[in-house]
This record gives sequence, C-alpha cells and structure tokens, in this order.
Amino acid sequence: MSFTAQDVKALRESSGAGMMDCKTALQENGGDMDAAKKWLREKGLAASAKREDRDASQGVVSLVIDGNVGALVELKSETDFVAGSDQFKAEADALAQLVVAKGVDAVSERTAQLEELKVTLKENIGLGEVRRIAAADGNLLDSYQHVQGGRGVNGVLVELAGGSPELAHDIAVHIAFARPTYLRREDVPADVVAAERVTLEQITRNEGKPEAALPKIVEGRINGFFKDVVLLEQPYAKDDKQSISQLLGDATVVAFEQVEIG
Repeated sequence: MSFTAQDVKALRESSGAGMMDCKTALQENGGDMDAAKKWLREKGLAASAKREDRDASQGVVSLVIDGNVGALVELKSETDFVAGSDQFKAEADALAQLVVAKGVDAVSERTAQLEELKVTLKENIGLGEVRRIAAADGNLLDSYQHVQGGRGVNGVLVELAGGSPELAHDIAVHIAFARPTYLRREDVPADVVAAERVTLEQITRNEGKPEAALPKIVEGRINGFFKDVVLLEQPYAKDDKQSISQLLGDATVVAFEQVEIG
C-alpha cells in the first residue's frame, strides 16, 4: 500500500510524532494509517494516544434539560465564525429541545431546516453526536456545559441515584475535563483491554525492561489505563487523593453522556 505526503502530514497531526518518524512508520507498515499509529505509540514516538480520535471540526454543543430528561446535540460547521452565529446556535437548541421531547431519532424532522441553513450560511453543516438521558423517578439529573467564545463546546449529562444536586454537578464538571469513556471497569470491552495489553507489553519490552518483570509492569499500566478511561476509577479532578468512586460514597452514577467539539 502506497502513501502520500498528505498521509504523512495527517499522521503527524493525529499522533504528534515528528515528520520523519511518521514517514518511517508508514513505510514500515505499508502505508496502513492505523498500523502506523500503533507502531509510533509502541516506539514511544507518539505524543499522546488520545490525540488519535480528535476531530478538528468546529460547531456547537447544545444542552437542554426539561424535568428528568436531558439532551445533548452537536451541530457541526466548518468555521468558528458560523458556529458562533445566533442562527446556528438557535438551530442547535431547537434540535436539542426536539430530542428532549421526542427522542434521539426526532432530529430527522429538521432535515429541511438543516439543508436551508447550509444555503443561508454557505457552509457544510451537519449533525454530530446526539445523546439523551431520561432519568428514573427519584434520581437526580444534572449537567455542565463549558462555553467558549459564546458557544457551548463541551456538554455533560449525569444521572445520579442518591447523593445531592451539588454532588451530581461536581461529577458532571469532572467528566467534562477528565473525559472518561466508560462508567465501570466491567464496561470496557474485552477486546479493547486485550489490545491495550498487547500494546503495553510491546512498549514495556521496547523500554528494555527485564522479561521476568513484564507481567507486573504491564498489570500496573493496565490499571493506569483503567484510571484514564473509567469514570469510577478516575482521580477526582478537584482532589486527586480520592477517586470518583470514593467521592460518591453511597450515591451511584446510573448513566452519563458527554459531547465535545474537537
């Protein structure tokens, strides 16, 4: 499989590695982008594994809560100028209100309005992530929205059983900045854990660690992986001496959703 200079540039932007390292990675892996990313990470040349999935597109995240139902809608645009316009933000809010009232699939009811918006604002506009939580009776539903340049760019919904509104809000703020992917360790798919273990074993070997010490080192790094991606195991953003699980006490996070631009 061949590759181009644009492929090298794209790999550099997604991995944070140097240009020559990216070119070598593609050469070593026959132009396969995913394999090249993994190769760079195993060699310790990638700046951060988390950069691989970042989307550089602009847009807005609208957050609406009505009673025990909340919605998050990401509306994408090409530029932050359009994303910050009143017309664009109003459409995102209308979509979020529709999702609260009727469910995630209801966004299809505004297809015509989105097409008209593309013409009016002269940009390629489209829907991104659409999330909804309908909290059970007696549970708390809270949120946090990070606003930048007059527009929502990072929205979180949290459903909590027990606890207080203040606790639910603190958890939402934490999620916004810690970006967990899963609620519990058990929620992480087995194939994801297995793939991470293989990568960590290779990283550890490449560091020249003794073979006999590999299992213990890798296990420690796997636990570190869980602390990165699992909400309940993350150190609390405001006090890293306690985990989110410890912060919750007798309360329980039933569900959470996060939608973020970029």
